Amino acid sequence: MADATNKYPENVAGPYYVDDQCIDCDLCRETAPANYKRNDDGGHSFVYKQPESPEEEALCKEAMEGCPVEAIGADGG
Repeated sequence: MADATNKYPENVAGPYYVDDQCIDCDLCRETAPANYKRNDDGGHSFVYKQPESPEEEALCKEAMEGCPVEAIGADGG
């Protein structure tokens, strides 16, 4: 389960975030490309835009549920 205390600093403020368990598998970026990007230097994903529509919310939730290492959280405030 993702831990907000371990989220990457690149994550924008809001409920969704990626923490340091990310293995850079690309699932979230494929599922919700409008919301997740890759940090090329660190080799991990992060939330660069919080969902702004029901469609984006659904895709972010799908990415969170599909994350193989549970590195995505939705309790980041």
